[in-house]
Amino acid sequence: MFKKYQSFSLTAVVSILILAFTLISCGASESGRLRFEITFSDSVHSDAVTGRLFVFLSQENDTEPRLQAGFWARSVPFFGLDVEDLKPGESAVIDETVLGYPTESLRDIPEGEYFVQGLMNVYTKFNRSDGHGIWAHMDQWEGQQFNKSPGNLISEVQSVRWDPNGDITVKLMLDRVIPPIEPPTDTEWVKHVKIQSRLLTEFWGHPIYIGAIVLLPKGYDDHPKAFYPVHYKQGHFSLNAPNGFTTEDPGEENPRARAGYEFHKAWISEDFPRMFEVTFQHPCPYFDDSYAVNSANCGPYGDALVKELIPYLEENFRMIPKPYARVMSGGSTGGWESLAVQIFYPDFFGGTWPHYPDPIDFRYYLLTNIYEDDNAFSIDYGWLKLERPFMRDVHGQVLVTLRQLSQMEAVIGSKGRSGQQLDIWQAVYGPVGEDGYPKEIWNKITGEIDHEVAAYFKEHFDLYHILKRDWKILGPKLKGKLHIYCGDMDNYYLNEAVYELEDFLENTNDPYYDGEFDYGRPRQGHGWTPFGRGTGKLERVMGEYITRNAPKGENTRQWKYR
Repeated sequence: MFKKYQSFSLTAVVSILILAFTLISCGASESGRLRFEITFSDSVHSDAVTGRLFVFLSQENDTEPRLQAGFWARSVPFFGLDVEDLKPGESAVIDETVLGYPTESLRDIPEGEYFVQGLMNVYTKFNRSDGHGIWAHMDQWEGQQFNKSPGNLISEVQSVRWDPNGDITVKLMLDRVIPPIEPPTDTEWVKHVKIQSRLLTEFWGHPIYIGAIVLLPKGYDDHPKAFYPVHYKQGHFSLNAPNGFTTEDPGEENPRARAGYEFHKAWISEDFPRMFEVTFQHPCPYFDDSYAVNSANCGPYGDALVKELIPYLEENFRMIPKPYARVMSGGSTGGWESLAVQIFYPDFFGGTWPHYPDPIDFRYYLLTNIYEDDNAFSIDYGWLKLERPFMRDVHGQVLVTLRQLSQMEAVIGSKGRSGQQLDIWQAVYGPVGEDGYPKEIWNKITGEIDHEVAAYFKEHFDLYHILKRDWKILGPKLKGKLHIYCGDMDNYYLNEAVYELEDFLENTNDPYYDGEFDYGRPRQGHGWTPFGRGTGKLERVMGEYITRNAPKGENTRQWKYR
């Protein structure tokens, strides 16, 4: 009986497979294909264009589809394709072979009504001083936002009905140009500075600008002989005043603007320490922010800030041009920067207050150990393969994986040109590849880690490793200057690297680091600060710190008038 049953089953299985193959073949010939042919008009760009071409699909029309894309957890589907020397009137095709995010292919788009839009992220040729010529997007003082950058080409939004049973070719004409950013104007309190950097211009072979937004202390014009300390705030590119400072009460409906108004009230209060507050602006061709250090791919941004921009500010504003009076803070990207710059320029700055810094120990590059792990996306755990998370909520729910983030960046730009988080890390921390672009720390599709690149990361920008390796030299220069804060449920797992650094620094001697770590109460996520927002408490702490550490003979009373 068993043998007869086995024979019958094999025959049946073969018949079923033949039938299934036939049905699949027929279905494949009948299933439709969605594709896009995109051109641009010579009325918006008379020359050929090299850049990154996109198409966006959304089922909502309250906002342009391009403005609904690029968010890690909540992006509408979009697809990206490199184009080289594309001329006006010529078309480029985005079809099912082009990678997308969060759906990998146009084949994965379900039936329905969609609003679609095309965009060209226009690249500039940079002939760098290191001998490499590369194409990348030149920031237009918007902070490397590919879907908003002035000069980029966009189409009108079209409505499309997609039925997988029929072929559709959607033609999009890029006939609009995103207009220039309207620069903010100076006010009584806030001044804007923008200068061309000689160092960066020489490196990139193209004019490169850096800037600052300066918040004046109360009574600045009434006390012309007084000089003031400076709080330098590191962080992402922004056109906003430091701490969102505003003299207009926005009411209770806008908490962020309200915090800026509350900060204004603290800033002008009678017992507040009088100082400057300065935010930097230093977008680079790889991100909205250079990470404020010298690097092989981005160039000498650290020197540009310390040797060009800050001296310019000290010449044009009454800032105390001495290390004890220069202090820093920053959160996230700015947290890493404010720690790194203090380490790399230990004699130039007098202290730093990093908040929830980007990975400062690359054994916890998020949750990936780039030195020991072979794959960034997953880890073998017995019979299981566990996905590496990138982002969680404060309750532990994973919102985005590292695989998904890497896919998104691969869609926004090839060769490390997405202008996103992972790409700027490898641009800053890593070596230059043979083609002139940043050498990948891991393959964005497979997650395979390049350990030679990781070794370069370690020796040049792993802040934990650098402090441990060079403590005999750095320790005496950094004693008492490091004050680091991070929530214990940081949304990007950044607290793990902070724990490691704390463990090392708390065990230092000759000298003991004599600084501070704080993690707050449980469930503090990314953005937590022990000082609150809009309170001015950090500036008060800094004022006391500067007074306490001022060299003998310094007149600290000049900036404490009431």
